[in-house]
Amino acid sequence: MMKERKKKIIKLCLLFIGLLGLVGCGSPSSDNEKQTDEEVETVTELVYESSMELKYAENFTVDYYEGGYTMLTTAMDGGKFLIVPENGKIPKNLDEGTAVLQRPIDDIYLVSSSVMDMFSRLERLDTIAFSGQKEDGWYIEDAKEAMARGDIVYAGKYNKPDYELILSKGCSLAIENMMISHSPEVIEKLEGLDIPVMIECSSYESHPLGRVEWVKFFGALLGEEERAEKIFEEQEAILERVTADEKTDKTVAFFYITSNGLFQVRQPSDYIPKMIEFAGGRYIFSDLERTESKRSTMNMQAEEFYKGARDADYIIYNSSIDGGVASVEELIDKCASLADFKAVKEGNVWCTTNDMYQQSLSIGYMTEDIHSMLMGGDEEDMHYLFHLE
Repeated sequence: MMKERKKKIIKLCLLFIGLLGLVGCGSPSSDNEKQTDEEVETVTELVYESSMELKYAENFTVDYYEGGYTMLTTAMDGGKFLIVPENGKIPKNLDEGTAVLQRPIDDIYLVSSSVMDMFSRLERLDTIAFSGQKEDGWYIEDAKEAMARGDIVYAGKYNKPDYELILSKGCSLAIENMMISHSPEVIEKLEGLDIPVMIECSSYESHPLGRVEWVKFFGALLGEEERAEKIFEEQEAILERVTADEKTDKTVAFFYITSNGLFQVRQPSDYIPKMIEFAGGRYIFSDLERTESKRSTMNMQAEEFYKGARDADYIIYNSSIDGGVASVEELIDKCASLADFKAVKEGNVWCTTNDMYQQSLSIGYMTEDIHSMLMGGDEEDMHYLFHLE
């Protein structure tokens, strides 16, 4: 935006100088020439053409306009982002608060870790200059290598950005997740520096493929719609193959134990319970009372978890937050009452790999893993689950 403003001032100055010359000459063609210059300078209105067809995602829209203009809208905060083609003009009468991004879009500050997988699969890591995660925090090899080369640099966590760094390097866009809602002052500061803030909320999609479909959102941002569609179709095909198989009546608990001893479980509306259902199982907390909060998780006391999950056929520990556990003994060390669980006694304790959360485009594979677990499949063929001994 700052660059656009400077360009606009220079152009207006040149136009003014030109007009002074025209006043003196009094040529009959002067008015026509003046009108042509002004018409080139701006696009008066956006002319709607079409909208992107979405199958599962409910928290974004993509609309296309004549001349190669694209409008991205995020549902949770109502954010609007107009993508202007290279050398294109900024339209008049945009809705208040609409951020303007002109292609080529690069020097992005990527804070939302689940989005890195999408940029990697779209083969557009070249557009990212800053990371909200340090090199050793990434499980995506392309990202680690880019940071090792210095192509992407660490620019601070979501709540403590290195403003001086990202401003000095010409950051054009910050991509955050819903965690940024806890630090509204950061949004205000970034936008005050003419850096638009895009808040992605893929984790709030209720359907597993809704989360995957966000690759289309970022594909539209980068002009990679065709590649994004192929990535989505690949995961959709895997999920369809798994859900076509026979269902079971086996129950599954998916959880994480916080540092203060609370059990964090998924809301029934979250995509993880849906994946368990598609895989042929039944989420043990499917009857959990729904809350008004849009959060995908909720915490419960150990006694409540024990009551609800003690008889689950399988338990899966979510290691993507604390690094996980290597054995059943380590898990019981976190909470001794787990030793009484049916799944522990029968040897049906599983753990996710640490990279599960960052691998946002592997929903199909994760569902396939859960299905294989329920059907007694070979652990060697799994991507994101492993058995705890």
